[in-house]
Amino acid sequence: MDTGDRVPAYLVALVRHVEDLRDGTHGGADERGDKEAVFVRAADWLAPVAVGVLEEVDATLLLSTGEVADTGLVHEDDGTLARSWTLSWPEQRDRGLEPVTLRVWFGGGFHHPHLRGATVHDWPLNVDEEGEARDLLPLLRSAVAADVHHLVFQSDWRLIPAVGRRG
Repeated sequence: MDTGDRVPAYLVALVRHVEDLRDGTHGGADERGDKEAVFVRAADWLAPVAVGVLEEVDATLLLSTGEVADTGLVHEDDGTLARSWTLSWPEQRDRGLEPVTLRVWFGGGFHHPHLRGATVHDWPLNVDEEGEARDLLPLLRSAVAADVHHLVFQSDWRLIPAVGRRG
């Protein structure tokens, strides 16, 4: 993919994802264990970006009433390897709604990993260097904004403290 200009990160990731499908690899790895190592490295690079996005939303929309959590690496019963970052706050919890979530996951039977929000699902996760994780900032912001919007849709505008309080 040679465009002469810098290709946006989301397109680089999408091309890599499709190439991985074509070649049966992920990040140059053929074996599941090696693919998982590539996934873990990408999740570690993505962690500060994901936490930063959730902290932005907390500070701006939730008036710093939220809690950001990182599950760390989780091995699920079906062989899935995953890591999630969540943002929860009193109004969301009181309504029994799921927290805003960014999740990277490598399904037990999958060929390669994915990135998803709680209510918007599955982007390719193909991060080959730390800078590429930072390049996903706009995508993570979009996923979080979509999750917040979906939670408001499931409940109402009072879910967002910054909107309910007038200066």
